[in-house]
Amino acid sequence: MITHIVFFKLKDRSKASVDATAAVLRNLEGKIDVLRYIEVGTDVLHSERSYDIALVTRFDSLADLDAYQVHPEHKKVIEHMSQVRESSVSVDYES
Repeated sequence: MITHIVFFKLKDRSKASVDATAAVLRNLEGKIDVLRYIEVGTDVLHSERSYDIALVTRFDSLADLDAYQVHPEHKKVIEHMSQVRESSVSVDYES
């Protein structure tokens, strides 16, 4: 199994903006057959080093992660995120 985690820092860090973007990410659930697990969390500490949203997804293989990356539903999310994110970091690992 491959776990893919992304942290997002948004340009607009207001609760309304964070909640709206988290909803966009959660909307992926059930729309991409290779996506085995999705969890979206929003930061509760709001510290200087905090990111606003965490996305945790799981796939059966690297090939499935690759298929997810180019899926039309994921591309819609990428388009949204490119408009609202200030920065992001990610890690992918075998689990």
